[in-house]
Amino acid sequence: MTEWDHSVDFLIVGSGGGGLSAAIAAKEAGLQPLVVEKQALVGGSTAMSGGVMWVPNNVLMQEEGVADSMDDSLLYMQSTLGDPDRTNPLARRRAYVTAGNDLVGLMRRRGVEFVRADGYSDYYSELPGGVDRGRSIESQPWNADLLGKDWRDRIMPGMAQHIGLVVKTNELRSIQYFNRSVAAFLVAARVFLRTVVSKIRGRKMLTNGAAIIGQLLRMALDDGIEVWTESPVEQLILDGGRVVGARIVHEGKSISVQGREGVLLAAGGFAHNADMRRKYSGGVNDGSLSIANPGDTGEVLEMGIAAGAGIDLMDNAWWLPSTIAELGASTMGQSRQRPGGILVNREGKRFVNESSAMGDVAVAMYDHDAAPCWAITDDAYRRRYAAGIGLPGHMPKEWFTNGWVKKAETIEDLAKLIDVDGDNLVDTISTFNAHAENGLDPEFGRGVSAYNRALGDPAHKPNPALGPVARGPFYAVQIFPSDAGTGGGLVADEFSRVIGENGSPIAGLYATGNITATVLGRTYFGAGASISYTMAFGYVAARHAASAMEAGRADELKIV
Repeated sequence: MTEWDHSVDFLIVGSGGGGLSAAIAAKEAGLQPLVVEKQALVGGSTAMSGGVMWVPNNVLMQEEGVADSMDDSLLYMQSTLGDPDRTNPLARRRAYVTAGNDLVGLMRRRGVEFVRADGYSDYYSELPGGVDRGRSIESQPWNADLLGKDWRDRIMPGMAQHIGLVVKTNELRSIQYFNRSVAAFLVAARVFLRTVVSKIRGRKMLTNGAAIIGQLLRMALDDGIEVWTESPVEQLILDGGRVVGARIVHEGKSISVQGREGVLLAAGGFAHNADMRRKYSGGVNDGSLSIANPGDTGEVLEMGIAAGAGIDLMDNAWWLPSTIAELGASTMGQSRQRPGGILVNREGKRFVNESSAMGDVAVAMYDHDAAPCWAITDDAYRRRYAAGIGLPGHMPKEWFTNGWVKKAETIEDLAKLIDVDGDNLVDTISTFNAHAENGLDPEFGRGVSAYNRALGDPAHKPNPALGPVARGPFYAVQIFPSDAGTGGGLVADEFSRVIGENGSPIAGLYATGNITATVLGRTYFGAGASISYTMAFGYVAARHAASAMEAGRADELKIV
Protein backbone atom coordinates (compact mmCIF):
# COMPACT_ATOMS: atom_id res chain seq x y z
CA MET A 1 0.00 0.00 0.00
CA THR A 2 1.47 3.35 -1.09
CA GLU A 3 1.80 6.04 1.54
CA TRP A 4 0.78 9.27 -0.16
CA ASP A 5 2.59 12.54 0.48
CA HIS A 6 -0.08 14.47 -1.39
CA SER A 7 -3.50 13.53 -2.70
CA VAL A 8 -5.78 15.08 -5.32
CA ASP A 9 -8.70 13.91 -7.43
CA PHE A 10 -7.03 14.35 -10.81
CA LEU A 11 -3.28 14.48 -11.38
CA ILE A 12 -2.30 16.24 -14.63
CA VAL A 13 1.21 15.91 -16.05
CA GLY A 14 2.02 18.86 -18.33
CA SER A 15 0.96 22.51 -18.32
CA GLY A 16 0.23 23.05 -22.02
CA GLY A 17 -3.19 23.64 -23.53
CA GLY A 18 -4.27 20.07 -22.85
CA GLY A 19 -3.19 20.05 -19.23
CA LEU A 20 -4.63 23.44 -18.29
CA SER A 21 -7.90 22.82 -20.16
CA ALA A 22 -8.25 19.56 -18.27
CA ALA A 23 -7.57 21.27 -14.95
CA ILE A 24 -10.24 23.91 -15.51
CA ALA A 25 -12.78 21.37 -16.75
CA ALA A 26 -12.01 19.09 -13.81
CA LYS A 27 -12.54 21.89 -11.29
CA GLU A 28 -15.78 22.91 -12.95
CA ALA A 29 -16.97 19.29 -12.73
CA GLY A 30 -16.23 19.05 -9.01
CA LEU A 31 -12.75 17.51 -8.99
CA GLN A 32 -9.68 18.91 -7.30
CA PRO A 33 -6.86 18.78 -9.89
CA LEU A 34 -3.13 19.32 -9.64
CA VAL A 35 -0.95 20.32 -12.61
CA VAL A 36 2.72 19.33 -12.54
CA GLU A 37 5.21 20.73 -15.04
CA LYS A 38 8.87 19.68 -15.29
CA GLN A 39 10.04 22.96 -16.82
CA ALA A 40 10.31 26.32 -15.08
CA LEU A 41 7.91 27.91 -17.56
CA VAL A 42 4.26 27.08 -18.17
CA GLY A 43 2.60 26.39 -21.49
CA GLY A 44 4.65 23.84 -23.39
CA SER A 45 4.06 23.49 -27.11
CA THR A 46 0.77 25.38 -26.98
CA ALA A 47 2.44 28.55 -25.71
CA MET A 48 5.05 28.35 -28.46
CA SER A 49 2.46 27.81 -31.19
CA GLY A 50 0.33 30.13 -33.27
CA GLY A 51 -2.45 29.50 -30.77
CA VAL A 52 -5.04 28.93 -33.46
CA MET A 53 -7.72 26.31 -32.78
CA TRP A 54 -9.35 24.31 -35.60
CA VAL A 55 -12.90 23.86 -34.31
CA PRO A 56 -15.51 22.68 -36.83
CA ASN A 57 -19.00 24.19 -36.68
CA ASN A 58 -17.88 26.55 -33.93
CA VAL A 59 -20.12 29.19 -32.46
CA LEU A 60 -18.25 32.03 -34.17
CA MET A 61 -18.90 30.42 -37.55
CA GLN A 62 -22.56 30.17 -36.62
CA GLU A 63 -22.69 33.80 -35.54
CA GLU A 64 -21.12 34.94 -38.81
CA GLY A 65 -23.20 32.67 -41.02
CA VAL A 66 -20.35 30.42 -42.22
CA ALA A 67 -22.00 27.14 -43.15
CA ASP A 68 -20.81 23.98 -41.38
CA SER A 69 -22.20 20.98 -39.53
CA MET A 70 -21.16 17.84 -37.69
CA ASP A 71 -21.83 15.83 -40.85
CA ASP A 72 -19.68 18.13 -42.98
CA SER A 73 -16.89 18.02 -40.39
CA LEU A 74 -16.88 14.23 -40.31
CA LEU A 75 -17.03 14.10 -44.10
CA TYR A 76 -13.96 16.33 -44.29
CA MET A 77 -12.12 14.18 -41.76
CA GLN A 78 -13.05 11.12 -43.79
CA SER A 79 -11.78 12.84 -46.95
CA THR A 80 -8.40 13.60 -45.40
CA LEU A 81 -7.90 10.66 -43.04
CA GLY A 82 -9.66 7.83 -44.78
CA ASP A 83 -11.73 5.19 -43.04
CA PRO A 84 -11.83 4.96 -39.23
CA ASP A 85 -9.49 2.38 -37.69
CA ARG A 86 -8.33 1.11 -34.30
CA THR A 87 -6.36 4.23 -33.48
CA ASN A 88 -8.86 6.63 -34.98
CA PRO A 89 -12.42 5.28 -34.64
CA LEU A 90 -15.49 7.27 -35.66
CA ALA A 91 -16.42 7.83 -32.01
CA ARG A 92 -13.11 9.60 -31.43
CA ARG A 93 -13.61 11.86 -34.43
CA ARG A 94 -17.06 12.79 -33.15
CA ALA A 95 -15.67 13.48 -29.70
CA TYR A 96 -13.04 15.80 -31.20
CA VAL A 97 -15.66 17.97 -32.89
CA THR A 98 -18.11 17.96 -29.98
CA ALA A 99 -15.58 18.56 -27.21
CA GLY A 100 -13.86 21.33 -29.14
CA ASN A 101 -17.08 23.29 -29.22
CA ASP A 102 -17.85 22.55 -25.57
CA LEU A 103 -14.41 23.78 -24.53
CA VAL A 104 -14.74 26.96 -26.57
CA GLY A 105 -18.06 27.58 -24.85
CA LEU A 106 -16.44 27.17 -21.43
CA MET A 107 -13.58 29.50 -22.31
CA ARG A 108 -15.91 32.17 -23.66
CA ARG A 109 -17.97 32.02 -20.47
CA ARG A 110 -14.75 32.58 -18.55
CA GLY A 111 -13.86 35.68 -20.55
CA VAL A 112 -11.70 34.51 -23.45
CA GLU A 113 -12.45 36.65 -26.50
CA PHE A 114 -12.07 34.62 -29.67
CA VAL A 115 -12.07 35.86 -33.25
CA ARG A 116 -12.39 33.84 -36.43
CA ALA A 117 -9.29 33.43 -38.57
CA ASP A 118 -11.44 34.27 -41.55
CA GLY A 119 -9.93 33.30 -44.88
CA TYR A 120 -7.45 30.89 -43.30
CA SER A 121 -8.78 28.04 -45.39
CA ASP A 122 -8.92 24.41 -44.37
CA TYR A 123 -5.72 22.93 -45.79
CA TYR A 124 -7.69 20.66 -48.14
CA SER A 125 -10.87 22.69 -48.55
CA GLU A 126 -11.28 21.41 -52.09
CA LEU A 127 -12.07 17.96 -50.66
CA PRO A 128 -15.63 16.99 -49.65
CA GLY A 129 -16.62 18.72 -46.42
CA GLY A 130 -13.87 21.38 -46.62
CA VAL A 131 -14.50 25.06 -45.86
CA ASP A 132 -12.74 27.71 -47.96
CA ARG A 133 -13.21 30.42 -45.31
CA GLY A 134 -11.76 28.13 -42.68
CA ARG A 135 -12.83 26.68 -39.34
CA SER A 136 -10.03 28.20 -37.27
CA ILE A 137 -10.35 30.65 -34.39
CA GLU A 138 -7.83 32.42 -32.17
CA SER A 139 -7.70 34.55 -29.05
CA GLN A 140 -7.36 38.29 -29.00
CA PRO A 141 -4.05 39.53 -27.51
CA TRP A 142 -4.08 39.40 -23.72
CA ASN A 143 -2.34 41.36 -20.97
CA ALA A 144 0.04 39.11 -18.98
CA ASP A 145 0.04 41.63 -16.14
CA LEU A 146 -3.34 40.18 -15.17
CA LEU A 147 -1.47 37.08 -13.98
CA GLY A 148 0.22 39.05 -11.22
CA LYS A 149 3.92 39.45 -10.55
CA ASP A 150 4.42 35.83 -9.46
CA TRP A 151 3.26 34.38 -12.81
CA ARG A 152 3.40 37.06 -15.53
CA ASP A 153 6.93 36.09 -16.60
CA ARG A 154 6.50 32.33 -16.29
CA ILE A 155 4.86 31.65 -19.66
CA MET A 156 6.87 29.88 -22.37
CA PRO A 157 7.83 32.54 -24.98
CA GLY A 158 5.33 32.65 -27.83
CA MET A 159 5.79 32.85 -31.57
CA ALA A 160 5.30 36.61 -31.99
CA GLN A 161 7.46 37.43 -28.97
CA HIS A 162 10.52 36.83 -31.16
CA ILE A 163 9.45 39.40 -33.77
CA GLY A 164 8.44 42.10 -31.30
CA LEU A 165 4.90 42.65 -32.56
CA VAL A 166 1.54 42.28 -30.84
CA VAL A 167 0.16 40.35 -33.78
CA LYS A 168 -2.46 37.65 -34.16
CA THR A 169 -1.65 34.59 -36.25
CA ASN A 170 -4.17 35.38 -38.98
CA GLU A 171 -2.74 38.91 -39.21
CA LEU A 172 0.68 37.47 -40.02
CA ARG A 173 -0.71 36.41 -43.38
CA SER A 174 -1.35 40.06 -44.21
CA ILE A 175 1.42 42.12 -42.63
CA GLN A 176 4.09 40.44 -44.78
CA TYR A 177 2.29 41.98 -47.77
CA PHE A 178 1.97 45.47 -46.26
CA ASN A 179 3.37 47.02 -49.45
CA ARG A 180 1.24 44.90 -51.79
CA SER A 181 -2.36 45.87 -51.01
CA VAL A 182 -4.34 48.50 -49.15
CA ALA A 183 -6.08 45.88 -47.03
CA ALA A 184 -2.75 44.34 -45.99
CA PHE A 185 -1.32 47.79 -45.22
CA LEU A 186 -4.28 48.56 -42.95
CA VAL A 187 -3.77 45.30 -41.07
CA ALA A 188 -0.07 46.10 -40.65
CA ALA A 189 -0.91 49.60 -39.44
CA ARG A 190 -3.32 48.19 -36.87
CA VAL A 191 -0.68 45.74 -35.61
CA PHE A 192 1.95 48.49 -35.41
CA LEU A 193 -0.40 50.82 -33.52
CA ARG A 194 -1.41 48.05 -31.12
CA THR A 195 2.26 47.28 -30.45
CA VAL A 196 3.18 50.92 -29.83
CA VAL A 197 0.20 51.55 -27.55
CA SER A 198 1.00 48.45 -25.51
CA LYS A 199 4.59 49.60 -25.02
CA ILE A 200 3.50 53.11 -24.04
CA ARG A 201 1.12 51.68 -21.48
CA GLY A 202 3.80 49.33 -20.18
CA ARG A 203 1.73 46.22 -20.80
CA LYS A 204 3.19 42.81 -21.47
CA MET A 205 0.84 41.62 -24.19
CA LEU A 206 0.64 37.93 -25.01
CA THR A 207 -0.46 36.76 -28.43
CA ASN A 208 -0.90 33.48 -30.29
CA GLY A 209 -0.45 30.38 -28.14
CA ALA A 210 0.95 32.35 -25.23
CA ALA A 211 -2.31 34.34 -25.04
CA ILE A 212 -4.29 31.11 -24.76
CA ILE A 213 -2.00 29.74 -22.06
CA GLY A 214 -1.99 33.01 -20.12
CA GLN A 215 -5.77 33.05 -19.92
CA LEU A 216 -6.05 29.35 -19.06
CA LEU A 217 -3.47 29.83 -16.30
CA ARG A 218 -5.39 32.82 -14.95
CA MET A 219 -8.57 30.72 -14.81
CA ALA A 220 -6.73 27.92 -13.03
CA LEU A 221 -5.26 30.27 -10.45
CA ASP A 222 -8.64 31.94 -9.91
CA ASP A 223 -10.12 28.48 -9.30
CA GLY A 224 -7.52 27.68 -6.66
CA ILE A 225 -5.82 25.04 -8.79
CA GLU A 226 -2.23 24.31 -7.86
CA VAL A 227 0.36 24.42 -10.65
CA TRP A 228 3.76 23.01 -9.71
CA THR A 229 6.64 23.98 -11.97
CA GLU A 230 10.09 22.35 -11.99
CA SER A 231 8.35 19.17 -10.84
CA PRO A 232 9.22 16.26 -13.16
CA VAL A 233 7.56 12.87 -12.94
CA GLU A 234 9.84 9.98 -12.00
CA GLN A 235 7.42 7.09 -12.43
CA LEU A 236 3.75 6.16 -12.56
CA ILE A 237 2.36 4.28 -9.57
CA LEU A 238 0.10 1.31 -10.29
CA ASP A 239 -2.06 -0.74 -7.96
CA GLY A 240 -3.55 -3.94 -9.34
CA GLY A 241 -3.17 -2.72 -12.92
CA ARG A 242 -4.76 0.68 -12.19
CA VAL A 243 -2.72 3.90 -12.39
CA VAL A 244 -3.29 5.58 -9.03
CA GLY A 245 -0.65 8.31 -8.93
CA ALA A 246 2.96 9.16 -9.63
CA ARG A 247 6.33 9.81 -8.04
CA ILE A 248 7.16 13.47 -8.57
CA VAL A 249 10.19 15.55 -7.71
CA HIS A 250 8.83 18.69 -6.09
CA GLU A 251 10.88 21.36 -4.32
CA GLY A 252 13.87 19.04 -4.46
CA LYS A 253 12.14 16.04 -2.87
CA SER A 254 10.74 12.88 -4.42
CA ILE A 255 7.14 12.51 -3.23
CA SER A 256 4.18 10.24 -3.95
CA VAL A 257 1.13 12.05 -5.33
CA GLN A 258 -2.19 10.26 -5.54
CA GLY A 259 -4.67 10.85 -8.35
CA ARG A 260 -7.82 9.36 -6.85
CA GLU A 261 -9.87 9.54 -10.05
CA GLY A 262 -7.06 9.30 -12.55
CA VAL A 263 -3.82 10.59 -14.02
CA LEU A 264 -3.73 12.56 -17.27
CA LEU A 265 -0.54 12.50 -19.34
CA ALA A 266 -0.35 15.77 -21.31
CA ALA A 267 3.42 16.03 -21.29
CA GLY A 268 4.16 16.36 -25.01
CA GLY A 269 6.03 14.02 -27.32
CA PHE A 270 9.62 12.95 -27.90
CA ALA A 271 10.83 15.41 -30.52
CA HIS A 272 14.16 15.95 -28.73
CA ASN A 273 14.83 12.36 -27.73
CA ALA A 274 17.41 11.34 -30.32
CA ASP A 275 17.36 7.64 -29.43
CA MET A 276 13.57 7.38 -29.70
CA ARG A 277 13.51 9.39 -32.92
CA ARG A 278 16.09 7.12 -34.52
CA LYS A 279 14.36 3.99 -33.23
CA TYR A 280 10.91 4.82 -34.55
CA SER A 281 12.01 6.52 -37.78
CA GLY A 282 14.18 3.63 -38.90
CA GLY A 283 17.30 5.70 -38.36
CA VAL A 284 16.22 8.46 -40.76
CA ASN A 285 15.59 11.20 -38.19
CA ASP A 286 17.29 12.01 -34.89
CA GLY A 287 15.26 15.14 -34.09
CA SER A 288 18.24 17.47 -34.45
CA LEU A 289 16.28 19.75 -36.80
CA SER A 290 13.18 19.91 -34.61
CA ILE A 291 11.95 23.30 -33.38
CA ALA A 292 9.60 21.65 -30.86
CA ASN A 293 9.18 22.53 -27.22
CA PRO A 294 12.52 21.79 -25.49
CA GLY A 295 10.59 19.74 -22.92
CA ASP A 296 9.57 17.17 -25.55
CA THR A 297 12.01 14.51 -24.39
CA GLY A 298 9.73 11.49 -24.20
CA GLU A 299 10.33 10.10 -20.71
CA VAL A 300 6.64 10.33 -19.71
CA LEU A 301 5.66 8.59 -22.93
CA GLU A 302 8.07 5.79 -22.05
CA MET A 303 6.38 5.51 -18.64
CA GLY A 304 3.04 5.04 -20.36
CA ILE A 305 4.50 2.33 -22.59
CA ALA A 306 5.98 0.63 -19.51
CA ALA A 307 2.49 0.65 -17.95
CA GLY A 308 1.27 -1.48 -20.85
CA ALA A 309 -0.08 1.13 -23.25
CA GLY A 310 -0.46 0.46 -26.94
CA ILE A 311 1.32 2.84 -29.32
CA ASP A 312 0.88 3.94 -32.91
CA LEU A 313 2.10 6.52 -35.46
CA MET A 314 5.47 6.68 -33.73
CA ASP A 315 7.23 7.78 -36.93
CA ASN A 316 4.78 10.65 -37.35
CA ALA A 317 5.52 14.33 -36.66
CA TRP A 318 4.17 17.81 -37.35
CA TRP A 319 6.53 18.30 -40.27
CA LEU A 320 7.44 21.65 -41.77
CA PRO A 321 10.00 22.97 -44.24
CA SER A 322 12.38 25.32 -42.45
CA THR A 323 15.44 27.47 -43.05
CA ILE A 324 18.43 27.73 -40.74
CA ALA A 325 17.77 29.57 -37.47
CA GLU A 326 19.56 32.74 -38.63
CA LEU A 327 16.98 33.16 -41.41
CA GLY A 328 14.04 31.96 -39.35
CA ALA A 329 12.55 35.41 -38.83
CA SER A 330 12.95 36.33 -42.50
CA THR A 331 10.52 35.65 -45.33
CA MET A 332 13.01 33.60 -47.35
CA GLY A 333 11.52 30.32 -46.15
CA GLN A 334 8.03 31.36 -47.31
CA SER A 335 9.05 31.93 -50.92
CA ARG A 336 7.49 28.57 -51.80
CA GLN A 337 4.06 30.16 -51.27
CA ARG A 338 4.67 33.31 -53.30
CA PRO A 339 5.12 34.37 -56.90
CA GLY A 340 8.77 34.22 -57.92
CA GLY A 341 9.82 31.20 -55.89
CA ILE A 342 10.12 27.44 -56.37
CA LEU A 343 11.67 24.46 -54.60
CA VAL A 344 14.07 22.04 -56.32
CA ASN A 345 15.68 18.81 -55.20
CA ARG A 346 19.30 17.71 -55.56
CA GLU A 347 18.75 17.03 -59.25
CA GLY A 348 17.53 20.58 -59.85
CA LYS A 349 13.94 19.50 -60.40
CA ARG A 350 10.66 20.52 -58.81
CA PHE A 351 9.09 17.71 -56.77
CA VAL A 352 5.98 19.11 -55.07
CA ASN A 353 3.29 21.79 -55.10
CA GLU A 354 5.34 24.28 -53.09
CA SER A 355 2.25 25.99 -51.67
CA SER A 356 0.88 22.78 -50.16
CA ALA A 357 0.42 22.34 -46.43
CA MET A 358 3.69 22.35 -44.49
CA GLY A 359 3.58 18.67 -43.66
CA ASP A 360 2.99 17.65 -47.25
CA VAL A 361 6.00 19.62 -48.46
CA ALA A 362 8.32 18.27 -45.76
CA VAL A 363 7.25 14.67 -46.35
CA ALA A 364 7.76 15.16 -50.10
CA MET A 365 11.31 16.27 -49.32
CA TYR A 366 12.00 12.87 -47.79
CA ASP A 367 10.22 11.04 -50.60
CA HIS A 368 12.03 12.78 -53.50
CA ASP A 369 15.69 13.00 -52.46
CA ALA A 370 15.13 16.59 -51.42
CA ALA A 371 16.15 16.62 -47.77
CA PRO A 372 17.40 19.31 -47.81
CA CYS A 373 16.17 21.12 -50.91
CA TRP A 374 16.73 24.61 -52.34
CA ALA A 375 14.32 27.53 -52.49
CA ILE A 376 15.07 29.49 -55.67
CA THR A 377 13.89 33.09 -56.07
CA ASP A 378 14.56 35.89 -58.54
CA ASP A 379 15.33 39.57 -58.15
CA ALA A 380 11.73 40.55 -58.72
CA TYR A 381 10.92 38.55 -55.59
CA ARG A 382 13.60 40.45 -53.65
CA ARG A 383 12.15 43.77 -54.78
CA ARG A 384 8.55 42.83 -53.93
CA TYR A 385 8.92 41.32 -50.47
CA ALA A 386 10.76 42.25 -47.31
CA ALA A 387 13.32 39.52 -46.79
CA GLY A 388 13.85 40.37 -43.13
CA ILE A 389 13.46 43.37 -40.88
CA GLY A 390 13.15 46.44 -43.06
CA LEU A 391 11.81 47.41 -46.46
CA PRO A 392 11.61 45.20 -49.56
CA GLY A 393 14.77 45.04 -51.64
CA HIS A 394 17.18 44.78 -48.73
CA MET A 395 19.14 41.66 -47.82
CA PRO A 396 21.79 41.93 -45.08
CA LYS A 397 25.35 41.52 -46.33
CA GLU A 398 26.04 38.86 -43.70
CA TRP A 399 23.53 36.54 -45.37
CA PHE A 400 25.90 36.30 -48.32
CA THR A 401 29.25 36.46 -46.52
CA ASN A 402 28.15 33.64 -44.22
CA GLY A 403 26.87 31.60 -47.15
CA TRP A 404 23.28 31.45 -45.86
CA VAL A 405 22.01 32.85 -49.16
CA LYS A 406 23.59 32.03 -52.53
CA LYS A 407 23.48 34.62 -55.33
CA ALA A 408 24.31 34.39 -59.03
CA GLU A 409 23.54 36.40 -62.17
CA THR A 410 22.37 33.38 -64.14
CA ILE A 411 20.56 30.14 -63.39
CA GLU A 412 23.56 28.19 -64.72
CA ASP A 413 25.91 29.91 -62.28
CA LEU A 414 23.46 29.46 -59.40
CA ALA A 415 23.28 25.73 -60.15
CA LYS A 416 27.08 25.52 -59.73
CA LEU A 417 26.93 27.33 -56.39
CA ILE A 418 24.33 24.94 -54.97
CA ASP A 419 25.73 21.82 -56.66
CA VAL A 420 22.70 20.78 -58.71
CA ASP A 421 22.54 19.78 -62.37
CA GLY A 422 22.59 23.03 -64.40
CA ASP A 423 20.73 21.66 -67.42
CA ASN A 424 18.00 20.29 -65.20
CA LEU A 425 17.63 23.55 -63.30
CA VAL A 426 17.45 25.64 -66.48
CA ASP A 427 14.88 23.28 -67.98
CA THR A 428 12.87 23.18 -64.74
CA ILE A 429 12.64 26.96 -64.48
CA SER A 430 11.94 27.43 -68.20
CA THR A 431 9.08 24.94 -68.08
CA PHE A 432 7.72 26.44 -64.89
CA ASN A 433 7.91 30.02 -66.21
CA ALA A 434 6.11 29.19 -69.46
CA HIS A 435 2.96 28.39 -67.50
CA ALA A 436 3.46 30.61 -64.45
CA GLU A 437 3.15 33.74 -66.61
CA ASN A 438 -0.51 32.76 -66.99
CA GLY A 439 -0.94 31.71 -63.35
CA LEU A 440 -0.89 28.00 -64.17
CA ASP A 441 1.01 24.98 -62.90
CA PRO A 442 -0.06 21.91 -64.90
CA GLU A 443 2.61 19.75 -63.26
CA PHE A 444 1.61 20.16 -59.60
CA GLY A 445 -1.51 22.34 -59.53
CA ARG A 446 0.00 25.11 -57.42
CA GLY A 447 -2.34 27.98 -56.74
CA VAL A 448 -5.52 26.05 -57.48
CA SER A 449 -6.76 25.47 -53.91
CA ALA A 450 -8.12 28.10 -51.56
CA TYR A 451 -5.35 27.31 -49.09
CA ASN A 452 -2.64 27.92 -51.72
CA ARG A 453 -4.20 31.26 -52.54
CA ALA A 454 -4.80 32.28 -48.92
CA LEU A 455 -1.06 32.42 -48.22
CA GLY A 456 -0.08 34.05 -51.50
CA ASP A 457 0.41 37.66 -52.57
CA PRO A 458 -3.03 39.34 -52.75
CA ALA A 459 -1.76 41.88 -55.30
CA HIS A 460 -0.32 39.41 -57.77
CA LYS A 461 -2.41 38.51 -60.81
CA PRO A 462 -3.67 36.19 -62.09
CA ASN A 463 -2.56 33.82 -59.33
CA PRO A 464 -1.51 35.02 -55.85
CA ALA A 465 0.54 31.86 -55.24
CA LEU A 466 2.33 31.64 -58.55
CA GLY A 467 4.59 33.71 -60.78
CA PRO A 468 7.72 33.22 -62.92
CA VAL A 469 11.29 33.04 -61.66
CA ALA A 470 12.69 35.12 -64.49
CA ARG A 471 14.62 38.22 -63.46
CA GLY A 472 18.29 37.93 -62.46
CA PRO A 473 20.19 37.91 -60.27
CA PHE A 474 18.88 34.72 -58.70
CA TYR A 475 19.00 33.56 -55.09
CA ALA A 476 18.98 30.19 -53.34
CA VAL A 477 18.31 29.28 -49.70
CA GLN A 478 18.57 25.79 -48.29
CA ILE A 479 15.36 24.34 -46.82
CA PHE A 480 15.34 21.47 -44.32
CA PRO A 481 12.59 19.05 -43.26
CA SER A 482 12.01 20.13 -39.69
CA ASP A 483 9.14 19.52 -37.28
CA ALA A 484 7.21 21.26 -34.51
CA GLY A 485 6.80 18.07 -32.50
CA THR A 486 6.02 14.38 -32.80
CA GLY A 487 2.48 13.20 -33.58
CA GLY A 488 2.52 9.59 -32.41
CA GLY A 489 2.40 7.81 -29.09
CA LEU A 490 -0.10 6.24 -26.71
CA VAL A 491 -3.33 4.96 -28.21
CA ALA A 492 -6.34 6.65 -26.57
CA ASP A 493 -10.09 6.32 -27.07
CA GLU A 494 -12.93 8.85 -27.39
CA PHE A 495 -12.82 9.40 -23.60
CA SER A 496 -9.04 10.02 -23.63
CA ARG A 497 -8.50 6.72 -21.81
CA VAL A 498 -5.18 5.09 -22.68
CA ILE A 499 -5.72 1.76 -24.41
CA GLY A 500 -3.47 -1.12 -23.44
CA GLU A 501 -1.77 -3.50 -25.81
CA ASN A 502 -4.59 -5.95 -25.05
CA GLY A 503 -7.15 -3.51 -26.49
CA SER A 504 -8.73 -2.56 -23.15
CA PRO A 505 -8.45 0.77 -21.30
CA ILE A 506 -5.78 1.03 -18.62
CA ALA A 507 -7.77 1.99 -15.54
CA GLY A 508 -7.00 5.44 -14.22
CA LEU A 509 -4.78 6.51 -17.13
CA TYR A 510 -5.68 9.25 -19.60
CA ALA A 511 -3.63 11.02 -22.27
CA THR A 512 -3.90 13.88 -24.72
CA GLY A 513 -1.73 15.86 -27.12
CA ASN A 514 1.59 14.94 -28.68
CA ILE A 515 2.09 12.10 -26.24
CA THR A 516 -0.70 10.24 -28.07
CA ALA A 517 -1.35 8.74 -31.48
CA THR A 518 -3.26 11.76 -32.70
CA VAL A 519 -6.78 11.85 -34.10
CA LEU A 520 -5.27 13.81 -37.01
CA GLY A 521 -3.48 10.71 -38.25
CA ARG A 522 -0.78 11.57 -40.76
CA THR A 523 -2.45 14.72 -42.01
CA TYR A 524 -3.41 18.16 -40.73
CA PHE A 525 -6.95 19.44 -41.21
CA GLY A 526 -6.30 23.16 -40.94
CA ALA A 527 -4.58 25.86 -38.90
CA GLY A 528 -4.52 24.91 -35.22
CA ALA A 529 -5.70 21.32 -35.59
CA SER A 530 -3.14 19.86 -33.16
CA ILE A 531 -3.74 22.57 -30.55
CA SER A 532 -7.51 22.09 -30.60
CA TYR A 533 -7.04 18.32 -30.48
CA THR A 534 -4.81 18.58 -27.42
CA MET A 535 -7.16 20.92 -25.59
CA ALA A 536 -10.38 19.14 -26.57
CA PHE A 537 -9.21 15.76 -25.32
CA GLY A 538 -7.83 17.28 -22.11
CA TYR A 539 -11.36 18.57 -21.55
CA VAL A 540 -12.77 15.12 -22.40
CA ALA A 541 -10.44 13.37 -19.95
CA ALA A 542 -11.47 15.61 -17.06
CA ARG A 543 -15.17 15.20 -17.81
CA HIS A 544 -14.83 11.42 -18.00
CA ALA A 545 -12.89 11.23 -14.73
CA ALA A 546 -15.56 13.36 -13.06
CA SER A 547 -18.32 11.13 -14.44
CA ALA A 548 -16.50 8.05 -13.18
CA MET A 549 -16.28 9.65 -9.72
CA GLU A 550 -20.00 10.42 -9.72
CA ALA A 551 -20.78 6.88 -10.83
CA GLY A 552 -18.65 5.54 -8.00
CA ARG A 553 -20.44 7.72 -5.48
CA ALA A 554 -23.80 6.51 -6.80
CA ASP A 555 -22.65 2.90 -6.35
CA GLU A 556 -21.59 3.68 -2.80
CA LEU A 557 -25.04 5.09 -2.03
CA LYS A 558 -26.66 1.98 -3.45
CA ILE A 559 -24.49 -0.22 -1.23
CA VAL A 560 -25.42 1.80 1.85
